[in-house]
Amino acid sequence: MLDAMSMDQLRTFIAAADEGSFSAAGRKLRRAQSVVSQTLANLEQQVGFPLFERTGRYPQLTEAGKALLADARAAADSMDGFKARARTLAEGLEPELSVAVDVMYPITALTEAVRAFHEAFPFTPLRLYVEALGAVLQPVLDGRSRIGIIGSFPDVPGNCESEYLLNVPAIAVVSPSHPLAGLSGMIPRATAAGHVQLVLTDRSNLTEGRNFGVMSPLVWRLADLGAKHAFLRAGLGWGIMPQHMVEEDIARGTLVTIELEAHPTIGSSFSMHAIYRKDMPPGPAGRWFVGQLKQRSI
Repeated sequence: MLDAMSMDQLRTFIAAADEGSFSAAGRKLRRAQSVVSQTLANLEQQVGFPLFERTGRYPQLTEAGKALLADARAAADSMDGFKARARTLAEGLEPELSVAVDVMYPITALTEAVRAFHEAFPFTPLRLYVEALGAVLQPVLDGRSRIGIIGSFPDVPGNCESEYLLNVPAIAVVSPSHPLAGLSGMIPRATAAGHVQLVLTDRSNLTEGRNFGVMSPLVWRLADLGAKHAFLRAGLGWGIMPQHMVEEDIARGTLVTIELEAHPTIGSSFSMHAIYRKDMPPGPAGRWFVGQLKQRSI
């Protein structure tokens, strides 16, 4: 009986568990509720025990159903990976590689990887989008970019895979003329909150209603990291910057570092990952490019 189990049954099981009802699962799968119910009944007959308790208003997973759900997800993911890999092999070399890159990623390492890519794939056009936060992820989800390089946006959607690349050290800086520059030791959050904080804004709607690394109610939001850099040097506020971008300023004294009281969403580095949709993994050129990025460090 178990040998007759189908992937469609497992996907129906997962949908019913995720959506909380057979009717909602039917809407997600675009099939009638009666079809969902019959599919699950057949699956339960094959495994030999109930997967859902149906006595209440909404079906609830049984203990056995909960135990099998993770395995069903793993099997479905494995099949998705198989189909995506087969599709990639059938496509061959990408006609164009489109990559969305987090603005925090070290430009020197990116330039070296792009130079190597051009030498290895001289006839494959490369399209790069440099964005921040959710605007790096959005073109990957939309299918406009095959690969995203994310660091300032911490969430990885369930339909995406991610691969660690490197850590980018981050530090808080101000102009030497800024009031915070004259304070010694650790600066309390309440003190930092009394001054304008310069932060990057998100050109997508993925972070709507959410803040990352915001400590002050006095916030200026900038869509460009270069503008944030210039505003910091002009003494218009304080902010977190990738260390590699402000090292020369610190050496010249045009910016100084400040030590902030620890904050849950302000860390000492950005963890950079390559991300791509499970159903649209990188082709040969994209895999090669990700491999080059893994070799770069700062």
